[in-house]
Amino acid sequence: MAARGHVQDPNDRRLRPIYDYLDNGNNKMAIQQADKLLKKHKDLHCAKVLKAIGLQRTGKQDEAFSLAQEMHRPELVTKLYEAAVKKVPLSEEYHSHLFMAYARVGEYKKMQQAGMALYKIVPKNPYYFWSVMSLVMQAISAQDEKLAQTMFLPLAERMVEKMVKEEKIEAEAEVQLYFMILERLGKYVEALEVIRGPLGEKLTSELQSRENKCMMLYQQLQRWPECNALAHKLLLKNPDDWQFYPSYFDSLFHLMDQSWSPPEEGEHCSEGSVHHTVADVVRFVEDRIKGEDGKESHSLRGPYLARLELMHRLRKRGCPEESLLGEPLELMVQFFEKFGDKPCCITDLKIYLHLLSPELHVQFINRLSEAVPLGERGEEGFAFPEDTKALQRHLCVCELSRALGLHHSLDVDGKLQLIAELKAHYHHGLKFGNSALKTELQFSDMYCLMAAHVYVDLWTDTGDENMAWQCLGVLEEGLSHSPSNAQFKLLLLLLYCRLGAFEPVVDLYSSLDAKHVQHDTIGFLLTRYAEPLGQFAAASQSCNFSLRFFHSNQKDTSEYIIQAYKYGAFEKIPEFIALRNRLNQSLHFAQVRTERMLLDLFLEADIVLSLEESVKAMSLSAEEDDIPWDNMRDNRDLTVFTSWDPKERQLTDDHRRQSLEEELVWLRIRSLTLRLLASLAAAGHTPSQQNSQMTNENGIGDKASVHSTLLSQLNQTLQTAAQMAEKCIKYPFLGPPSTRLAQALSCGSCQCQAAALQLSVHLQELETVGLDESSELQTQICNGFKTVVVQLQEILNKCKGDLLEMKETKLKTQPSLLENLIFFVETMCIVLWMASYCAKILRPLKTSLQKKKKKKKDANTALPVVVCGFQELTGSLQDLLMQALEHIKGQEAGLTALKLASLTLEGFTQEEASFTKAAMDKVQSSYLRSLQEVGDLLKKRAETLKNFKI
Repeated sequence: MAARGHVQDPNDRRLRPIYDYLDNGNNKMAIQQADKLLKKHKDLHCAKVLKAIGLQRTGKQDEAFSLAQEMHRPELVTKLYEAAVKKVPLSEEYHSHLFMAYARVGEYKKMQQAGMALYKIVPKNPYYFWSVMSLVMQAISAQDEKLAQTMFLPLAERMVEKMVKEEKIEAEAEVQLYFMILERLGKYVEALEVIRGPLGEKLTSELQSRENKCMMLYQQLQRWPECNALAHKLLLKNPDDWQFYPSYFDSLFHLMDQSWSPPEEGEHCSEGSVHHTVADVVRFVEDRIKGEDGKESHSLRGPYLARLELMHRLRKRGCPEESLLGEPLELMVQFFEKFGDKPCCITDLKIYLHLLSPELHVQFINRLSEAVPLGERGEEGFAFPEDTKALQRHLCVCELSRALGLHHSLDVDGKLQLIAELKAHYHHGLKFGNSALKTELQFSDMYCLMAAHVYVDLWTDTGDENMAWQCLGVLEEGLSHSPSNAQFKLLLLLLYCRLGAFEPVVDLYSSLDAKHVQHDTIGFLLTRYAEPLGQFAAASQSCNFSLRFFHSNQKDTSEYIIQAYKYGAFEKIPEFIALRNRLNQSLHFAQVRTERMLLDLFLEADIVLSLEESVKAMSLSAEEDDIPWDNMRDNRDLTVFTSWDPKERQLTDDHRRQSLEEELVWLRIRSLTLRLLASLAAAGHTPSQQNSQMTNENGIGDKASVHSTLLSQLNQTLQTAAQMAEKCIKYPFLGPPSTRLAQALSCGSCQCQAAALQLSVHLQELETVGLDESSELQTQICNGFKTVVVQLQEILNKCKGDLLEMKETKLKTQPSLLENLIFFVETMCIVLWMASYCAKILRPLKTSLQKKKKKKKDANTALPVVVCGFQELTGSLQDLLMQALEHIKGQEAGLTALKLASLTLEGFTQEEASFTKAAMDKVQSSYLRSLQEVGDLLKKRAETLKNFKI
């Protein structure tokens, strides 16, 4: 605990021994010491927390959990302040604390009352508006939209109008809140009067706040003349303010569609004159450009881009006036001549490339190349730029060539020649960044990234894995010169994962230093691969990264809302609520939660704790589905990779939709599997019952029906999954990664898991009927055992082969073998839990059968069919585990024997070869680590199998 100045808190002294015991691993003494302290100070929170840690470490999960439940109870804080307010009813401090306590738990109605009570004691405006905002929050959170529109918002409106009439409005925040209420009520005319009236003068904290709000209201009211007049008035003031160009053009086309014409006399509209013909607008844009051309200082980009935007819109509508603006090729060359040395030139021009017809593409690039000043050609035949501005121009031409598809149309030799040129430009450009700090990017980094992209093209088009290794080498070299280049890291991360190597990815991702919401938007790049590539420890860690963010978001959002009330930033409060909902309904959050629990079970259930205890420790329930399927939000940032690919190679909306469907089906399979395991654990809890009537009284029949319902849902989902996998959807290389779905089905893992879970239903029937009357059922169960063993053997067969092999001068990977091995491990775990459950059922049945036989002095010692079948099953599982461990041992020996140093990489400088070999070493090391973790887990599983004697 932090020391508080020089005065030591007496609690610090009391707690110190407990900390020491915990640090030294003496958990029992820590619990005793905490108990002693809690006898004297029963509400000392910190002692409770430390005791809970001690209990958790000594395996007393339930006690630790119930103790932890006593803490983190913000709803109890409200009770505290309610009592304080009753005692001191005129205390401004207690009342405001009570309001904030309600805000923390989202009690909007009580906030409204607390705000008004506070205002009556201390009539300050902020308190009154706290109450108004709480009404708005009741409207936003109301399930019934009608209630919001007829009760909460009108009441809030009347409360503000009262203050307006009494001329008590003081602050900008109060006007913002009034505007927000009117807007939510759809009272746009009234809102416009407020903004344009004296109250609107208080809107000063944001630049052009009034104008932006007016523009939005004109658009809502479809008052296109005003929209147009206001836009061109604002563009006269600042011709570079891009946000008003789209409104200006939109309004023109609406006016044309309505055949609007100005009145014969007087103003066109309240905002002034209106440009209602294409000729007017063309003239206006051309005039802005003339203004820029005549400047001695640097020109603004806005007007030049506006001309291209207008051309794009006119062409879309098929307007012949497009020709008034000139030839697109000339306009784009002119733009490049003016702004080609700015990094934004590529993003500006890329969106208008469709204006060029395909036969002009090469001519366009040639024209641009003429505007790039390069030095004399060197020995390699390349001419290089002599300063960073020329470098930027040359780079922009390369980027535009790629965006026009000129790179993709080259043959293999052409692409290799292009890579050589890009690498030469990259190395040449490094001299401009000699004195750059580590945190700064090199001027020529994009050449390096583009060379990597061309390598990826070659790899995906030809299947030549050498291209992937060389790509890794180029990127590793780039990263050595530019250690904070996020694009290098992201592409490296993707490539290593595609090659099945997760170990190097952990450091790459943590060095990206993902902040806050990025854990949700790019976290999938990490969590998608950790477990399926066999890095279980790293998988736990990466799930924790994400989950920590999602869980703290709940608490953080409450704090943001409280701050927003304190400082009167009312318009931000609905945004914070929306953010909270967006994160709670996040696809990634649901995936990580599910995968984390499955991972914990695979790593620990029946090894550290029993399956029942593990499920209980997770508070996992088979009956409850806490995933918001109907409101699921896909927050993945699928454009995080820089790409200059032409439109036909980019991610489409169809890809996004299909990717989300695939993610949801896979999540449903995983979630149902998890709940089925929870129901298996719940069934394993119950003592054997003799007849079915008692079974139903004890609620076990219920458990069986939950299990059956979940099984039928799983089978339905697997059918949907199979149809989806048949489509074989391929995403662009830089698009979303495919899920594990297709591979899980093709290796037979899903089918085997479902079969094992189905067996538990028959085992429950056997428990009810007993061994005497169930010969048919026993045969059915034994056949089920055999099927599961055959399926497991098939999965294991699909793991055979070399993960990494060296053929002459080439290194070849087969990462799918590793992914299949993980499916084998997961499926084996599920089969073992089914077997463990079977043992629990058969033990008492066998014992009671033996007692009966003794009584009857029955000489027939033949074992029941199911018992023999079970013994065969455990023998087969033991054999399968041994096979798998032998396979892993063989792979480890083969990998260790590979001498990558002896590989000769032709056509590379020594430095380039060293980066490529370093990447190969990382992949080799990662495979070894994965195999080791998988081997360790299978050994532990083999140990648990020894306890299955009946």
